[in-house]
Amino acid sequence: MKYYIYYCFGGTHSSPLAAAYHLKQLPLDRQPTTEEVKNTYLFNKLKPKDGGKLFFHGEDENGDQVYTVAKRYTKNVPTAIEGLGKVLLNEEDKIILSSTSPTVPIAMTLGGFTSRFLHIDFIGVPLLVLGAKQTYLNLIKLVENTQRYHHIAAEKVTDLSNKNFNKD
Repeated sequence: MKYYIYYCFGGTHSSPLAAAYHLKQLPLDRQPTTEEVKNTYLFNKLKPKDGGKLFFHGEDENGDQVYTVAKRYTKNVPTAIEGLGKVLLNEEDKIILSSTSPTVPIAMTLGGFTSRFLHIDFIGVPLLVLGAKQTYLNLIKLVENTQRYHHIAAEKVTDLSNKNFNKD
């Protein structure tokens, strides 16, 4: 079994979108509509207290499980998941952690701050949706790279920080 865990700062914008693309809950052949973005599971729903919690999004077509997590202000969440995975996983199981942060455009950053921290949704949510639409191809590319990586992952747990991810 493979476990895909997409993570970002707040766990409520780019990582749920990535999980939705992975599970084919969002279209892969076109930009998502405003309603599709807003209706994505957990999109713009999490609070700071949800940092570090794993959220199950579903099983993909291969029976592998897809999760998201917010790392918030700590870099320790991926490290903790790695450590736990090395102890608990069976030999054939793998965890692929994938940071979605490199795909986040400025509109999504500003929208997330405005909506989640300032609680001004009438400004923040349209910016978040704009950002989601701007980066949809980048998120699809990141998900495809993440899904391909499990074939070459030698370790039980691999953290794809995606620092060198090339946005279109």
